[in-house]
Amino acid sequence: MTANLTVAGLLEEAAERLRASIAAREPSATPELDAQLLLAHVLAVPRTRLKSHPEERPHPSRIEEYRRLLARHAAGEPVAYLTGYRHFWSLRLAVTPAVLIPRPETELLVERALALHPATEGRVADLGTGSGALALALASERPGWRLIATDVSEEALAVARANATSLALAGVEFRRGDWYEPLAGERFDLIVSNPPYVAADDPAMRAPALAHEPRAALTPGLEALASLREIVRGAPAHLARAGWLLLEHGATQGTDVREALVLAGFRYVRSHPDLAGHERVTEGQAS
Repeated sequence: MTANLTVAGLLEEAAERLRASIAAREPSATPELDAQLLLAHVLAVPRTRLKSHPEERPHPSRIEEYRRLLARHAAGEPVAYLTGYRHFWSLRLAVTPAVLIPRPETELLVERALALHPATEGRVADLGTGSGALALALASERPGWRLIATDVSEEALAVARANATSLALAGVEFRRGDWYEPLAGERFDLIVSNPPYVAADDPAMRAPALAHEPRAALTPGLEALASLREIVRGAPAHLARAGWLLLEHGATQGTDVREALVLAGFRYVRSHPDLAGHERVTEGQAS
């Protein structure tokens, strides 16, 4: 029976299985899309091929591999870890369980950084770079910028460096250390960060998919704002005159982040909504 399954039949079977699975409990669950992404990965073809040739019959070995990946995803393992990559901005980034999977809402940080510093030259720091998503997206848009990306995890930096190499983006320097630790005595036109901002006891942390992502990249502990406040406090010593700090944060944290920036002496403090209308990025300019 396996040998007679078409692409269309496999996708229908997979979507039905995923709709009834743990993965479907996620608010952002996309069973049909996930089924397509996994099959395209297994067959090493673009998703468009699945739609244009639904009558094709994959080899039984490929079907078995597909079903193994489906079972793992149905149990909560993210598609990006199963395929080994995630698209972010205009880039295809390798991801492993050592790094947080880049989210679409984080692209707002890229947009704001480009808007606030349109110059072709600049010094930019990306704190907690993970897969390198922010730094590499900025480097792809501003080849003349000098970017330094930090992370406390050597495993994450290995992923980020590999991404920089595969994308031929040489303008990013990666350094190991906690937040500003590797940046002693240096100042920047922009500092960007998507730090952990979910409280350790938040029910969201019990989501099956998050169990596979690095906990340190998701939560700073019981105090959700701890990392955000630490970054705000340290920013004035590392920003050039009139430099900008840009932070991603939780959907309900905009007010607290704005208050922290104002108390730290920042001006022109404002928040920006993501595509869902939630305040997601807050920025402030050093005085």
